[in-house]
Amino acid sequence: MAKRTRKFKTEVQQLLDLVIHSLYSKKEIFLRELISNASDAIDRLRFESLTDSTLIADGDDWKIKITADKEQGLLTFSDNGIGMTAEEVEQNIGTIASSGSRQFLERLKEGEEGADVDFIGQFGVGFYASFMVADKVTVLTRRAGEDSRGVRWISSGAGDYTIEEVEKAERGTDVILHLKEDMTKFAEEWQVRGTVREYSDYITYPVVMDVISKNPDDEDAEETVEEVTLNSMKAIWRKDRKSVKKAEHNEFYTHITHDHSEPLKVIHYAVEGATEFRALLYIPAQAPFDLFTPDARRGLHLYAKNVFINDDCKELLPEYLRFVRGVVDSSDLPLNVSREMLQDDAVIRLIRTSVVGKLLGALKTMKKKKPDDYTGFFQQFGRVLKEGIHSDFENHDKLKDLLLYPSTSTDDNTLVSLRDYVDRMPSDQDELYYLTAENLESARHSPHLEIFASKSFEVLFFTDPVDEWVADRLTDYDGKKLRAIDRGDIDLGDDKQKDEAKSKRGAAQKEYEGLIERMQKRLDADVKEVRFSSRLTDSACCLVTDEQGMTPTMERLMKAMNQEVPATKRILELNPDHAVLSRMKGIYDADKESDQIDDYVDLLFGQALVMEGTPLPQPQAFSKLVSKLMVSSEIENP
Repeated sequence: MAKRTRKFKTEVQQLLDLVIHSLYSKKEIFLRELISNASDAIDRLRFESLTDSTLIADGDDWKIKITADKEQGLLTFSDNGIGMTAEEVEQNIGTIASSGSRQFLERLKEGEEGADVDFIGQFGVGFYASFMVADKVTVLTRRAGEDSRGVRWISSGAGDYTIEEVEKAERGTDVILHLKEDMTKFAEEWQVRGTVREYSDYITYPVVMDVISKNPDDEDAEETVEEVTLNSMKAIWRKDRKSVKKAEHNEFYTHITHDHSEPLKVIHYAVEGATEFRALLYIPAQAPFDLFTPDARRGLHLYAKNVFINDDCKELLPEYLRFVRGVVDSSDLPLNVSREMLQDDAVIRLIRTSVVGKLLGALKTMKKKKPDDYTGFFQQFGRVLKEGIHSDFENHDKLKDLLLYPSTSTDDNTLVSLRDYVDRMPSDQDELYYLTAENLESARHSPHLEIFASKSFEVLFFTDPVDEWVADRLTDYDGKKLRAIDRGDIDLGDDKQKDEAKSKRGAAQKEYEGLIERMQKRLDADVKEVRFSSRLTDSACCLVTDEQGMTPTMERLMKAMNQEVPATKRILELNPDHAVLSRMKGIYDADKESDQIDDYVDLLFGQALVMEGTPLPQPQAFSKLVSKLMVSSEIENP
């Protein structure tokens, strides 16, 4: 392959510009990222060698070597891992495959609040951190299994790179940093030692460096060169839980997540018995920007007998716990385990059951003992956790106890659990009431709340898109049925009060019979029925869904997903005590053919649509109708 010069893809150049020209509080992050890449390369070779033993030789000495030359301003990271072909080099360094990286760059470009450029790890492309301290980077690599043909990649980060085929005696990768003049301190032995100890002590392979020493008591002694191991190499998850310091957890969490904030919760435990494994799990404090990106990497890091298997083992966690990060190391998995085998492996299923139970138990304890922490967690991850109500039948009851919702009894920043709701229910209330809405603001102003407010019955607000699916499965709690207040008939109170309300509706229906028929005829294409209601005390009308019908919120969600939605006719309910109905009856009784009745009917229906958050089919016509009735001579001052 002849030497070629190529331009970086646009996204990579944007990323390089950001890295090179931005100010960072900790430039030494580059060293951690390069060591992590080298460790990953060794992991991948060991894994591939399980099915192709020719890739490695007996007695291979796994290690990552750092070579520092302060006089020349060079810092080299060498590994004997998997290496790369020319195509892999261009794919891994010349492009950004992750859509999440593009999204993050777009946020930075737009200046979105919260897009902190100091967190380089969020890109998932730590290699580019090298350009914070180097004005030129050379990568020399050879793929395991290839002959002596290697690849050399060189770039100064200025928009292009060169790539060519070269001879390389050994497999693996050398990353050579040509340090900037003001960054030569990173070639100092003490600097390398301290940075490795701080950031990469947990790496499972020895990170070594040649160290020159001389006997200080003998002036004639010759200098000797000794290869020194800089890290302890003890995997953090294999250490005794009590011996691991908070700083170690924070650093390891950053290493595997590229999130520089502290985790909200650490779960570190070991299981012995029918199956043996160790787990180190982290619950983040903040949701990553790609939490709802379909192609984002998920899952835990999986090791078998301390051999890396993969870093996105989705089989260990259900989808609704995809925000959890960490490591599982099993002593019972075969070393030749594959992704296909993972899906059916009984050991994996046992581990998954344990991990899910441990996580849900930790969240339950946090909710009880640290309610403020749990509320913060739920505000970040509640939408994801709710997915489990619909998908995890085995843990259905545990998940119900973890749900939080805003309600009519809370302010905007306070959430209530189903347990709290039930514990403070009035003695004459026998159901849990909820209202689905597009957002909290529209929910709090819904006319459906009026009768519940008059009786001091609390109503939960389901305002997340996933709540529409949650409501299908969340049918009861503690033996009490959950009831949507915008569906079907609503009668509150004891039997006597219910009979009185029913009798009042019947009398109004009879008194207004002609007007109701006229309204039904006018709205025949839009509503299933026009009837009087017991749920309104202040508003003139509202729209109600049949007991089994599709709510307007669900209808809007389905349309937003480009799903075909059948036309749904709802019920227009009227308040028999409202002055508008009396005025309409007076006009109708005076002239049963009056066009003004139709105007009032159209106005009421438009008002009901606005109150439920449904766009008006003809907003201009509605506006003109409002103006027309405002200046109508038929409208008198009260």
